[in-house]
Amino acid sequence: MQRVRGTQDWLETESSYFRNMERAFFDKAQKYGFGEIRTPIFEHSEVFHRTLGETSDVVSKETYTFQDRSNESLTLRPEGTAGIARAFISEGLAQKIPLKLYYCGPMFRYERPQKGRLRQFHQIGVEVLGIESYLMDIECLQLGYELLKTIGIQQKCHLQINTLGDLESRAKYRETLVAFYEKYKNDLSADSKVRLEKNPLRILDSKDDVDKKINQTAPQLITSLNDSSKKYFDSLVAALNTLNIPFEVSSQLVRGLDYYMHTVFEFVTTELGSQGTVIAGGRYDGLIETMGGPRTPGVGWAAGVERLVELADKSILTKESPLIALVPADEVGEVESLRLAQQLRSETTYRVEIIYGGNVGKKMKKASNKNAHYAMIIGSQEVEKKEFGVKTMATGEQVTMSLSALLNKFRA
Repeated sequence: MQRVRGTQDWLETESSYFRNMERAFFDKAQKYGFGEIRTPIFEHSEVFHRTLGETSDVVSKETYTFQDRSNESLTLRPEGTAGIARAFISEGLAQKIPLKLYYCGPMFRYERPQKGRLRQFHQIGVEVLGIESYLMDIECLQLGYELLKTIGIQQKCHLQINTLGDLESRAKYRETLVAFYEKYKNDLSADSKVRLEKNPLRILDSKDDVDKKINQTAPQLITSLNDSSKKYFDSLVAALNTLNIPFEVSSQLVRGLDYYMHTVFEFVTTELGSQGTVIAGGRYDGLIETMGGPRTPGVGWAAGVERLVELADKSILTKESPLIALVPADEVGEVESLRLAQQLRSETTYRVEIIYGGNVGKKMKKASNKNAHYAMIIGSQEVEKKEFGVKTMATGEQVTMSLSALLNKFRA
């Protein structure tokens, strides 16, 4: 009995990292006015095929697609945006725009497992639907940057941005790009030859060494921008400077599908090897329309939780309420511990755990191993006197106090 390759069991410590990472994200998203959405883990395959593109590596090589018992083609979600876009259409959410949504959950991609990349992985993300303004791009970027600060890794990541312009600018650039790559058609990788016909912008993001060399002299999209697209990008840059969010413009940062436009961005790091992208996002004003819904502007980002946890300051991710360990000394103490634990849990913010198994000495050692802040030995003598010894584990200091004094101490 072994784990499936590319999956991971998260035990107590790792699970606490995940929980606190997600909690930090939830708190931050809610402060920015985002509300939570939960979509199914699997969708009709068409949801992802239409949004990611039939020729994309994700659809052609990495999706977990299967026939169910009704012979329908279903796919485990490889990312979060498509499901939210589908929900926007099927649930009639166009009447509720603007929508600011955040999500969290497992995603699935069949690829070679490596550090920072599993076949079942977890993402957090935000989506804004119904607002066509660079100000929402900024708010999403600001939220991402503030999250990185909260978990102590903003110095390990740097923001790269680029503009894809509007549809008119992209069409002009596509023509320029196709003319450029036609000169190197015989030298391009097999994948990029396909992309040249379908979505030539994706060649710019190729990982093939020969493609990379060709891309060094490729024309830049910024030369094809019309006036309105230039204004949009200039406004974005000015706002980032005003907010003191450091960034660099990267002309190689692109998205190949036609529904992407204007802003694209990534927070990247050099501390995770080849898996350097921490947060990735952009504006996708044509997505909902591509899926058969009304034209609805959108912008958002997603981040891999495993990568964030790997980078994060673990002292931040291990913050928990202090633990009080109750150590029963005998049967009378066991019953009293149940009653006292219930009272402490309901009237204080402390975590409370009753320690079982072994004699008092072994129980105290278990309390220490659990990093308890306080320990209380409770037996028939303490119950009879209605006085309890409270030991501060870090210093070894012990004081005896009444139940009312004890409760007042931990309520404070």
